[in-house]
Amino acid sequence: MRSIWNGAISFGLVSIPIKLVNATESHAISFRQIHTEDNGRIRYRKVCELEDREVSQAEIGKAYEDADGSIIPITDEDLSHLPIPTARTIEIVAFVPAERIDPLQMGAAYYLAAGGAPAAKPYTLLREALKRSNKVAIAKYALRGRERLGMLRVVGDAIVMHGLLWPDEVRSPEGVAPDASVTIRDKELDLADALMDTLGEVDLEDLHDEYREALEEVIAAKASGEAPPEAPEPAAGGKVLDLMAALESSVRAARESRGAPPRAEEAEVRPLRRGRTEPKETDGKKSTSAKKTAAAKKTAPARKTTARTAEGAKKTATAKSAATAKSTAKKTTTKKTTSRKRSA
Repeated sequence: MRSIWNGAISFGLVSIPIKLVNATESHAISFRQIHTEDNGRIRYRKVCELEDREVSQAEIGKAYEDADGSIIPITDEDLSHLPIPTARTIEIVAFVPAERIDPLQMGAAYYLAAGGAPAAKPYTLLREALKRSNKVAIAKYALRGRERLGMLRVVGDAIVMHGLLWPDEVRSPEGVAPDASVTIRDKELDLADALMDTLGEVDLEDLHDEYREALEEVIAAKASGEAPPEAPEPAAGGKVLDLMAALESSVRAARESRGAPPRAEEAEVRPLRRGRTEPKETDGKKSTSAKKTAAAKKTAPARKTTARTAEGAKKTATAKSAATAKSTAKKTTTKKTTSRKRSA
């Protein structure tokens, strides 16, 4: 990786030569502007307004435009004499817990690579000290013509610096939240918790830029003379006016998408309807008891039928026993008669 800045980390009397390397990269697809009639490239040229001619990069310098429109030229030599100690140094000013840093302040990330063999020992010392303390370092540095604020932390075996906005560059959230007074019920919070649990966690490595992939397919299709793929029809969704119903539907859809069976308690959660009073709830209880009575009545004939069946079975068994006894008696009498005749 190519370094974009060379300097040193300074904390106390320790100085660590380092190289600044971009820790992130953009995979976004960029477009060129063209003339739609002939596909000719549209380019921007730098033109001097006074001479009305295009100028080269070597002729271009910096200047500050005052409020009255006057131009104040600023040369590179003027900038090199700025009275700041961070021109080529990342100066650590404090070590603080990581939770003290507001994510709103965090910007671009850079790897800090050790600048040669002499930097190995102090680099490792700073890295291990940050690890053991569970803290991050707050530093000042100068980059691209301005002094900036940074945060140093450990990632793997490397030290990473995140550019930070100055505190006065972060806007106050005043006026962003709703002004209206809103009451959130416990059931709504319970369903929101259930939705969060169902969605669960995600491995960030599994996430990818689907828009870029679809755009690459369109470019490949047009390059090969084929028709670009059509977008799928959006799912038709009704307008949900009830927050409870929306939460229930979200939980159910999330569980179905993950192949999880619906929970039994989901059927018991119902959105509260406006205008519902206690007498209606009492009527509901009566209807429940009526259902139980009706169920009991349906069960009673079944019990009687079972009893009759049992009685019939007993009678049949008794009759069979009697018939068997009579048959045995007849056989015994016949045997006695036969033996008497043989004796005679």
